Amino acid sequence: MTRSTFVYVTYIRTTPEELWSALTDVEFMNQYWFGNHCESQWTAGSPWKLVSGAGQILDAGEIVEAEPPRRLVIRWQHQSKPELKAEGASLCTIEVERSGTAVKLSITHTIEREQSKLIEAVSGGWPKVVSNLKSLLETGSIALEDPYPEATQG
Repeated sequence: MTRSTFVYVTYIRTTPEELWSALTDVEFMNQYWFGNHCESQWTAGSPWKLVSGAGQILDAGEIVEAEPPRRLVIRWQHQSKPELKAEGASLCTIEVERSGTAVKLSITHTIEREQSKLIEAVSGGWPKVVSNLKSLLETGSIALEDPYPEATQG
């Protein structure tokens, strides 16, 4: 079967343990995920959901694998936009590995569907979320206040 895949890799000056904590702590997550946060027990088989600041469930699924602080696999389905929900469940694999004085963060998001609108959507979202995460861990502040700023004229 054909699949759509998005891969994002970055290096963050932190430790695997600090990065894992940032990926799983609700209060910290709210800071870099534009007021959204994930809720889960972060163990294999536990439910998982991405919740907006207003309390709307944006995505829901379950933790497939959890190996702190190295690997997290989440199977989830989008909930708020019918055309994305109709595509079914996707698989998001997050891998963390030490790389010298930094940590390599790899996110691979796949769905068993050709030309997925969901993968197109996450390919625009993950870089913004991860840029904020990286900036917050390295400098104490986020890089982007608004995930969809109005274009500026220059």
